[in-house]
Amino acid sequence: MITKTQTGLSAKAEKRTETVQLVSFLLGEEEYAIPITNVQGINKMSEITKLPNAFEYVEGIINLRGNIIPLINLRKRLSLPPKEFDKTTRFIVIEYENHLFGFIVDFVNRVLTIPKSTIEPPPPSSLKIDSKYVTAIAKYENRLIILLDLTKVFTKEEFNQISTLNG
Repeated sequence: MITKTQTGLSAKAEKRTETVQLVSFLLGEEEYAIPITNVQGINKMSEITKLPNAFEYVEGIINLRGNIIPLINLRKRLSLPPKEFDKTTRFIVIEYENHLFGFIVDFVNRVLTIPKSTIEPPPPSSLKIDSKYVTAIAKYENRLIILLDLTKVFTKEEFNQISTLNG
């Protein structure tokens, strides 16, 4: 009778590590990431329709292939210093609770596949942004990547109000 150990199957299974795929982007000098499972696309900035009485961090709405998408300026939402949009500015279309949102970022870096073992809870107070927005910190290729918690970017009331913008 041949066992799993003799065939090497259990050894291969142990070497396999669980990974997570993230879309990384920059806001200033800091690198952030969100799970790729929430990302619907990455787009260059185009004409934004401003909205009266919107939250300060809502830049407006955009019509993207027939979908009305509210654009959230992540710099403003995370209380980071303002920066003018330029040729590297992008918005990441995310789907959250069956609604589409665009997160405006300085630069989209790339899609990362990182081992879950490199992800740790965030340190209590060493970040430039409020830790309530952070789910974890990933150590990847000698750098730290801040993983945003999409469930905390908006309060429930903010989410309900913003999500009415795209139906």
